Amino acid sequence: MRQIRGLTLFIIFGLLVSGITAFPLLYELNFLASFFVNESGSLHPSDYSGLAHWILKVREGLAETYISYPFLAYGTDWLAFGHIVIALFFIPALKDPVRYQGNYNVGIWASFLVIPLAFVCGAIREIPVYWRLIDCLFGIIALIPLFYIKHLIRKIEET
Repeated sequence: MRQIRGLTLFIIFGLLVSGITAFPLLYELNFLASFFVNESGSLHPSDYSGLAHWILKVREGLAETYISYPFLAYGTDWLAFGHIVIALFFIPALKDPVRYQGNYNVGIWASFLVIPLAFVCGAIREIPVYWRLIDCLFGIIALIPLFYIKHLIRKIEET
């Protein structure tokens, strides 16, 4: 039970961090962009390639959008809230993992579904493939503790 609770706390923590970090996106991108700035100090994406280009392009897009259409950030606020709400669904499972193992099943399905979402919607939104792979890692990383929790629950049920 101790391992299950520890892994469940890890999942809850990951969801909370994912949610909370979706609120200050422009601040985070400005910070991240500071690591990619070339010697001329340019922040224009066309002066860069690869990951630096992508980070600066997203930063520029958010900055311009927030100036003209700040209400669009409300969408990422709801994304953040969604992560926090999903984390709350693991609290009953934290207390009684056998009884609430369906919550882990939903977590497994959600983690699997990150992969087609990243590739289908990512292609539609012109997200670079390497960034879509990074997004897929979130689902894959969550699958590891979730499957192990399910394994531990099966062992408890057998006894």
